[in-house]
Amino acid sequence: MTDAYESLRFAALDELRQRGIDTSDSSAVVAMIRTLVDRYQVDATSGGAGRPLHDPSSMIDRLARSVLHYGPLTPFLDGSIEFEELIIHGDQVSYIDDGGKLIAHGEPVSEHEVTHVVTKLLATVGAAVDESRPVVQTQVLEGQARLGVVIPPVAERIDVTLRRYLAKRETFDELIGWDAITPAAASLLALSLRTPTGLIVTGQPGSGKTTLVNAILRSAPPSLRVIACEDTPELSVDHLHAARWRTRQASLDGGGEVSLRDLVRMSLGMRPELIVVGEVRGEEAYELTRAGNAGCGMLSTIHANSGRQGLQALVSTAVMAGPNVAASQVRAVFSSIVDLVVHTAKEPSASTSDGRGGRRQVMEVLAIPAMQGADDDITVEPIFVRDDFGSPLRWTGTPLPIELETRLDRALRPLGMTSGEILEGRVSLV
Repeated sequence: MTDAYESLRFAALDELRQRGIDTSDSSAVVAMIRTLVDRYQVDATSGGAGRPLHDPSSMIDRLARSVLHYGPLTPFLDGSIEFEELIIHGDQVSYIDDGGKLIAHGEPVSEHEVTHVVTKLLATVGAAVDESRPVVQTQVLEGQARLGVVIPPVAERIDVTLRRYLAKRETFDELIGWDAITPAAASLLALSLRTPTGLIVTGQPGSGKTTLVNAILRSAPPSLRVIACEDTPELSVDHLHAARWRTRQASLDGGGEVSLRDLVRMSLGMRPELIVVGEVRGEEAYELTRAGNAGCGMLSTIHANSGRQGLQALVSTAVMAGPNVAASQVRAVFSSIVDLVVHTAKEPSASTSDGRGGRRQVMEVLAIPAMQGADDDITVEPIFVRDDFGSPLRWTGTPLPIELETRLDRALRPLGMTSGEILEGRVSLV
């Protein structure tokens, strides 16, 4: 009945336009659809071109959901289906569930209906996708999700991704229970928030970066003065003395934009103890070079395949800030203000016998000593490493850089602990 559905759906949309029916009047819309379906059924049973409907009532409900809501994609937008990311290519719909597994959505959908749904979704935020704007990325669902759309001729078929953001409140206890991290490594990260420390979390999309950042924040002292800068609300800072700032996209006339770089720049003048950036993707990285001079800590995520590559990506994005930004200078600054880099990874489904995979684990924790005069690249010192998924995250025996160790030990002094005891696993903060 796919052909009948598409034919009736086009007829319903055409009827809406011709009669000027207000879609906020659901009873009028349903009555119009019922008339169309009854007319189709009479014609089909009288030898018309179409095949009779087995369940006309079901067709009416399906068409009403398409016109009044978001058709086959409604369960993803009203919360009925829990998912991390919705992925659409043409008429193929799949999603990543909360366990990290890619699942095909069984309900049929046409490429035209996907385009209709996307157009309706974009209209709620005053955006549009068309030949003049074939690539669009924007926040939707009251800022709770990020929608990316690419249409022909840039793409072969319409491509859509929808990532819904939920403020997760995982703790280190939960991550330790999942074998994502060890008590020793978790204690080191928790300790990093007790004194101004530069901390970067790297990993591929879906590897658990934000989950780890939220666990770190949940371990922070409640009195910590935090400014969180993000595109969408993912960070768990409600329990802290925190301000949450969000970006704003430009209006259709191009005005009113508030970028992540704007937020980071403003935060540096507001006397925070910790600046948290949800995800560094562009010129805001350059503003982070000033965090050390502002005397505050820094916590952020960035996409990368390793901790070292994450540092390289951080430098590259900072250099994008302007033509006079020298990479060598940026490297030197980041080596002095970034103390620790934590790399997370997600286990590929193909690497497991059941094809499920999905374990998200911390693979390494690197310390970053300040560059010396003869250095031309940032040095990394592995503190904790995991050889493979499921292998233990072990301390390498390497001590922390002296300057970082001194700061951390000063913060631990009232507790009668040392950072060396934490690395060895003899004492714990979590």
